[in-house]
Amino acid sequence: MAYITRIIFQGIFLICFTVSSVPTATAQLVIGQPTLEFSKACANESFNTFEATFVFNPPSSLNTSNQFIVELSDANGEFTEAVEVFVSNSNEITTSPATVAFSLPTDTAGENYKIRIKSTSPASTSAPSSAFAAYFKLHDTPFTINGLIDTGTFCPGLAYLLTIDNPGFDGTISPLTFESLSFNWYKVIDDTNSILIAQGETFQVSEEGTYFAETNYGSCTSESFSNRVTISQASNEEPANATITSSLGNPFCSNGEGTILTTVIGENYQWFKDDELIEGANQNTLQTNDSGNYAVIVTAGDCVAVGSILLESLAGSITIDVPAINFIEMGEDLTVTVETTLDNVQYEWYFNDEIIENATENQLIASQVGNYKVIATATGLCDFSIELFFEIKIEINTDTIPNVISPNGDGLNDTWMIPAEYLSGTNTEIVIFNSNGTAALNTNDYLNNWPENTQELSDANQVYYYMITPPNKKVITGSITVVR
Repeated sequence: MAYITRIIFQGIFLICFTVSSVPTATAQLVIGQPTLEFSKACANESFNTFEATFVFNPPSSLNTSNQFIVELSDANGEFTEAVEVFVSNSNEITTSPATVAFSLPTDTAGENYKIRIKSTSPASTSAPSSAFAAYFKLHDTPFTINGLIDTGTFCPGLAYLLTIDNPGFDGTISPLTFESLSFNWYKVIDDTNSILIAQGETFQVSEEGTYFAETNYGSCTSESFSNRVTISQASNEEPANATITSSLGNPFCSNGEGTILTTVIGENYQWFKDDELIEGANQNTLQTNDSGNYAVIVTAGDCVAVGSILLESLAGSITIDVPAINFIEMGEDLTVTVETTLDNVQYEWYFNDEIIENATENQLIASQVGNYKVIATATGLCDFSIELFFEIKIEINTDTIPNVISPNGDGLNDTWMIPAEYLSGTNTEIVIFNSNGTAALNTNDYLNNWPENTQELSDANQVYYYMITPPNKKVITGSITVVR
């Protein structure tokens, strides 16, 4: 009987142990759909705070490590690539309902954004909120189009090109500075009404009227709008306006391929640079890397449109203040300065393709004959490098070429010593004739070493004649008296 009692007791103990070993299940957390405390989210640099309220249940299910997260959808309301716009501290939100404040990313632009609330411990996700318009207004001040000129004309059957100024005219900031923005074009109906007629950075106007552009912030109000331009059709007696735009703005930062100039659509085109015709430039676009005054003539039937643009390359804004070839006298030096209006420019100077140590300023004092270059590297507004070259030669006049030598072995005036401008490496031809017209020396590699063999000279004084022929310069002639 005692044995049976022990078995029953052990069975009861085992059942109790088994029951007590089962962990208690954590209550599930349910998060309600967030309620927006705003109708649309229109943000800018000075205002970017928006609130939403949500409920959750039961609060007792929250662990002390829990954080609440606000996720923002894409412009179509999808959360595939959701962005976290708010993350609470651990155990910061413990009571329901709760209100959180979040900020928009600067690339936000659309009419159908949504948010949702997530928790981390335990993990749970709410239903998405109602859709709302949301825009971060990167540019929210007036800007200019058409160079702030308030009129334009177009040829019948063709169009006039309206474009947003980049950079802004007269110190205004161009909205084209911000690549994520888009633009609407409007035609004015009356003093208070206008209609949307096109989108994009430019607009081809083919009918008379008054037009303006506005940065596209959807249903959010915008202070980012342009001046108004009245466009009319030109008569055959006067030329129309052929607007020219630069794809990289003006001034432009060269991307290696250059900027693309675009003008109005016509039938025939001819481009000019600095009043010189550009051969073969007969399309409505022209690609260039160079600064200059560009003009175009566009014809369509009997109508002619003319336009011009003073184009500036930021790379072209870095120059040196000396010509390609510079002549100095023996013992002199040359100060070379890199001139630019750009900030954040670094310099490396080279002499005969060897870097000049510690030469990192915008100025170099050079005295050696040879080839120089400076590599200027700009960063910030425009990232590029440009190489600028110059050469130093010795200025020669016949007074510096000796006409008397005394090869007597005393170490003074023993050979005919001419300036380095004409020595080996300069490709200068040196010919010395005796009085009979026979060449005593003929070389392109002179080393200031004539005469090498004095035994060929007589004991009497002799007169020789020289002819120095440097590349691309006039021939220098004279006489040499050898005193024995």
